[in-house]
Amino acid sequence: MNCLSAVEVISPPGAEPTAAILWLHGLGADGHDFAGIVPQLHLPADLPVRFVFPHAPKMPVTINNGYVMPAWYDILEMSIDRRVDVAQLTRSAEAVHALIEREVARGIDSRRIVLAGFSQGGAVILHAALTCARPLAGAMSLSSYFPTAELLSQNVANASLPVLVCHGSYDPVVPEILGRRAETALRELGHPVQWQRYPMEHSVCLEQVRDISAWLQRVLA
Repeated sequence: MNCLSAVEVISPPGAEPTAAILWLHGLGADGHDFAGIVPQLHLPADLPVRFVFPHAPKMPVTINNGYVMPAWYDILEMSIDRRVDVAQLTRSAEAVHALIEREVARGIDSRRIVLAGFSQGGAVILHAALTCARPLAGAMSLSSYFPTAELLSQNVANASLPVLVCHGSYDPVVPEILGRRAETALRELGHPVQWQRYPMEHSVCLEQVRDISAWLQRVLA
């Protein structure tokens, strides 16, 4: 599968990256959505990272009356169980695998690659990380859920992958219970999970950015 187009940011600017973070946006956004968060992470100068923010393809989204927008997969029903197009989600996860291969070809050890995603993007990266044949550094699910938890065949390469799960306690878009279910499913699959809850809606807050920075520095140490 061809690699998705993406926004790339290197931190610190001009450095030669020794790690990579592939970060997927949510429904209706694009790769620019989280690019501005990089300087706020205040990663140390001795941890040069290439941040890759891919753009989702545009497609009709059922829950939005078929309106065409950037999406990693179609959402068929906004019930608490989130009925989604699993085939499309899987194809997006395969596109993430292609991005991982590109980073490896650019000289990054896969064990220094982190997958991150917000909302829809988080659902994709959880599937992509757990099915990836190359060992990764970690996965980060932000204000998201895990619709393929009972469907995927986990690859042994990432059987004990550390995962950061963050969620807002006032999230009206992806209820906190879905984040909790993702945490539980990941623990049952054998993953060390760090759960973080914040008094926010479907967004990112400063305290969370600080926690993300600390977690990234730990898994990429």
